[in-house]
Amino acid sequence: MTRTSLAIFLAVGMAATVSCTSKNYVKQQTTPLINKTNELDDLTAKNSKDIKDVDSRAQAGIQAVNAKTADVEQKAMAAGQSATSAQQMADAANNRVGVLTNTVANLDNYRPVAETSVKFGFNRDNLTPKAKEALDQLAGTISSTKGYIIALEGSTDSVGSAEYNYDLSQRRANAVIQYLASKYNVPAHKIYVIGLGKDKPVETNKTREGRADNRRVDVRLMTNTVGDTTPSTPSGQNNPSSM
Repeated sequence: MTRTSLAIFLAVGMAATVSCTSKNYVKQQTTPLINKTNELDDLTAKNSKDIKDVDSRAQAGIQAVNAKTADVEQKAMAAGQSATSAQQMADAANNRVGVLTNTVANLDNYRPVAETSVKFGFNRDNLTPKAKEALDQLAGTISSTKGYIIALEGSTDSVGSAEYNYDLSQRRANAVIQYLASKYNVPAHKIYVIGLGKDKPVETNKTREGRADNRRVDVRLMTNTVGDTTPSTPSGQNNPSSM
């Protein structure tokens, strides 16, 4: 081997050795960095997962709070509506008491001339032929009565709520008013109406017969003139229709 060849061989060997040494050095220097980077990636992934878990729990908590808030608001609204409804019913009851008081005070100046009672079917407000016959008999004395008024008291049995029965008793009285107004031209200012609902039963509501007797409108023809007119009872009063 010539000196030139030997020199080249040594140079190549040294270069290879330097190259391997450089690669090992680079590897030694970069491996910790790669490991650190991997650790950071793992830590970032874990933090991201933890953040998502916290966010999910937070969202669930917010939804639960919102649901409870909505429930509380609904209950508060329902309570407010119930209070308003109760107040309205109380006001309506007070109004009925006031009307009844004024009517009774005014009726103290009158004396009865004729009276009858008409019956209604269960939950009905229409007049039967027998009820109309009783009203016809009472109305026959209107033309001969001076300074008259007609007082009506509508009633019901005890079935149903108080508010519904007040309305039903009023409808029954209105049926009598419409009949007297259309057939006998009785003006509205001559009629006093009291819707008593189930507040003034004439019979017990524990029996079928008693409830039938309580589904009625009492009709009284009254006058404020002085005289000896004796109150009369139309023949239909003692045996009114019981529907």
